[in-house]
Amino acid sequence: MQPTPLTARTHVMIARLRLVLVAVTGSLLVASCATSSPPSKPESMRDPQANFAAFKTFGWTSGSPAAGGDAPLKLLDSNVRAAIAAELQQRGYSEAAAGATPDLRIAFETESQEKVKSNPIRVGIGVGSWGGSGGGSVNVGSSSVSNYKEGSLVIHAIETARNAEVWQGRVSGKMTKGSLEASAIAQAVAIAMKDFPAH
Repeated sequence: MQPTPLTARTHVMIARLRLVLVAVTGSLLVASCATSSPPSKPESMRDPQANFAAFKTFGWTSGSPAAGGDAPLKLLDSNVRAAIAAELQQRGYSEAAAGATPDLRIAFETESQEKVKSNPIRVGIGVGSWGGSGGGSVNVGSSSVSNYKEGSLVIHAIETARNAEVWQGRVSGKMTKGSLEASAIAQAVAIAMKDFPAH
């Protein structure tokens, strides 16, 4: 059975839909350039001169919130500290006894800041035919802007003997309702310390 030839009206409609598609594609490219960049991936840096095979113990820097001092230990800091200690112990390090000098001193920082997310224009295009008639539709959704909070965690490892930073890990991500729970913090620390050398 031979397909029904397209009418002149159908050809005009298809041509118009192609023009709309080109115009919409151009607007989408412009809109995508204006959207915010994706969340940063975990990053780490390591001192190539550091001999991690010689490090056996770790402690906390006096400047770290986890070290306590006059200020009370905050719950968030306590959870971060516990997660870091667990990761280090899994890699073969042990926490130095009270009063002993550790091979590595650990410090960390947490912060949160407001971010803006821009959602681009959404476009749906449909073309169809049945019998000898053709049809098409174009659906365009408006763009939107929303605010969200991004949390960041930075972990530092300092060689005590040289008083030099030998490793740093950083992770950032969108904060949600459960972001401050111990399990979520442990997951964030594990991601940040993914490249920390095992002893």
